[in-house]
Amino acid sequence: MAAETEPGAEAVLARWQAREAELRARMAGYGIATREQLAGKSGLQFLQGMLVGELPGAPIARTLDFILVEADAGRVAFQGRPGAAHYNPMGSVHGGWFATLLDSALGCAVQSVLPAGKGFTTAELKVNIVRPLTDKVPLVRAEATIIHAGNRMATSEARLTGPDGKLYAHGSTTCFVFELP
Repeated sequence: MAAETEPGAEAVLARWQAREAELRARMAGYGIATREQLAGKSGLQFLQGMLVGELPGAPIARTLDFILVEADAGRVAFQGRPGAAHYNPMGSVHGGWFATLLDSALGCAVQSVLPAGKGFTTAELKVNIVRPLTDKVPLVRAEATIIHAGNRMATSEARLTGPDGKLYAHGSTTCFVFELP
């Protein structure tokens, strides 16, 4: 049975790696977008600006080796490479790495539905780690979708999976939505 699912996982991994290579090649580096770069852009336009290389990726993404790979209205995906630098003293990926990758996807799912002039911040984050992760899994993907987007609060949910479809963690968030200064 494992032999039947392996080629599928290999094809998914190859597709994920190709997407990551394409995005890194046109990436505008890492940094903080200026007010001028953000002016008049919706949350989705901001995220898509990162994907096409017009806007920089988040500095935390460089630190923890993950990248935004998809952004549509209400749905966002990030990929991450679990490595030994992310390990806890017991030899597996630290829970904070799971949480940061999921928080990024969850928050950006909220951002993807915000109009120009609105921002968000995480009010609550819930992460359920269901399986340990090591660098033997070359790549994982956090896919988040919006559940509710109101004027003051928004919620989203996400799943962190490997290329073989195995679930490593899932989570949800509640975010405050506010007017940007």
